[in-house]
Amino acid sequence: MGQIQDKNKLYSFLRPYVDWMFRHSYRHIQYVGKENIPSNGAVIFAPNHTNALCDAMAILGIDGGRKVFVARADIFKKKRTARVLNWLKIMPIRRMRDGVDEVRHNDETIDNAVETLQDGVPFCILPEGTHRPMHSLLPLGKGIFRIALRANDEFGAEKPIYIVPVGLEYGDYYHLWNDLTINIGKPLNVTQFVIDHSELERPQMILALREELTQRMREQIMWVPDDENYEKNLAQLQANPPAPFNRFKHHRMPHWLLFIILVLLSPLFLVSAALTIPLWAVWLLIRWKVKDPAFHNSVQYVWQVLFFPLTLFITLPFWMFLQEYVYQVRQFRKKKNKI
Repeated sequence: MGQIQDKNKLYSFLRPYVDWMFRHSYRHIQYVGKENIPSNGAVIFAPNHTNALCDAMAILGIDGGRKVFVARADIFKKKRTARVLNWLKIMPIRRMRDGVDEVRHNDETIDNAVETLQDGVPFCILPEGTHRPMHSLLPLGKGIFRIALRANDEFGAEKPIYIVPVGLEYGDYYHLWNDLTINIGKPLNVTQFVIDHSELERPQMILALREELTQRMREQIMWVPDDENYEKNLAQLQANPPAPFNRFKHHRMPHWLLFIILVLLSPLFLVSAALTIPLWAVWLLIRWKVKDPAFHNSVQYVWQVLFFPLTLFITLPFWMFLQEYVYQVRQFRKKKNKI
């Protein structure tokens, strides 16, 4: 049986379509700072966690290369599900909330992660350990640093180990077809960090790395420092957003013109609407059954990936119009609430 990081023909065949669907699930999407990704060492991506599966998809879409991810271990309990997740290049990791005894089983995951990095395949772990749809950062878990330090022990003398902080900023946590910025920060050279702090014992080294990565991750997002004054501080940030969160260009085509083109000039519109409305109704039912709104985007994205090809892309005109219309309504309501 091959390793999780190995190439897979079916995976490679479907990957361009999955990436295309993700890019076109957002009205505006931009990757900032790709030049910060090292090309001379092992790379561990460390994004903030606010939007369930969409966070992983944003990291996957940085480039067309392979990447290996981790997810909470409890979703691997069923063998069939575990095989699918392994094919998707996702491995299990236990968290402290699962119990100390469970966390001890992470040695196998750490070993597999180190092998992945040694083979030159980037590894991604969301170090907060759980998602929270807020412009903030939860305390980082220690797993990412244990993996980085173990990799440095194994082959750091051959090539450096980097942790790359990534900030994911969504225009809306609960709806697709909005803005998304993927801000890639300056990498943390773990190999050099260990050399510079050689006097530290391993537990102190982990704490020092966590402090450094926390600061670097905060710099990549519109970070609100406390929950108590969250809404007030967020409003101030949004009124004068720091770069790169102010770089989105306005939609070139006015929505009224888009309406005319899609509705009046498209001969496919009626057929498209007839095919799309039932699918849209199914999605609304699924959305209603998903209780955690932070998962709505992820479920909708998977639904689109699975069902969009079945209509042979003929639903695209209506889908584009409906997404744009809903977006314009939400923007109008936001402006109205501010007045």
